[in-house]
Formats: sequence, C-alpha cells, structure tokens
Amino acid sequence: MAKIKITQVKSGIDRPERQKLTLKALGLTKMHTTVEVEATPQILGMVRKVNHLVSVETVNA
Repeated sequence: MAKIKITQVKSGIDRPERQKLTLKALGLTKMHTTVEVEATPQILGMVRKVNHLVSVETVNA
C-alpha cells in the first residue's frame, strides 16, 4: 500500500476538540512535525478532516 507523509503546518490551538484529537491520532504533536503512514481509508479520512492544518505528500518507495 502507498505511504504518505503528513506535516502539521498550522496550530491546533483554538480548534474544536475533535480536530485536536485527530491530529493526536495521526501522531502530530507540534508544529512542523512530520509522520509517514500507510495511506489507508481510515488515515485518509482523518487527513480530510484536518486538511486545513496539514500538508500531505506521497512517498515514492
């Protein structure tokens, strides 16, 4: 399965609790942190919910 690299580019401060928890579930804790995860439907759904706070790029393995 394809991998994606997710980087937090905006703060979770003053956001709804669900968005904060989604960032935490993705493994993003601070600004400009990057995680590399499998592009499963569950992960893509979480990314879609916080797409205004993160940037996403595909990883060519």
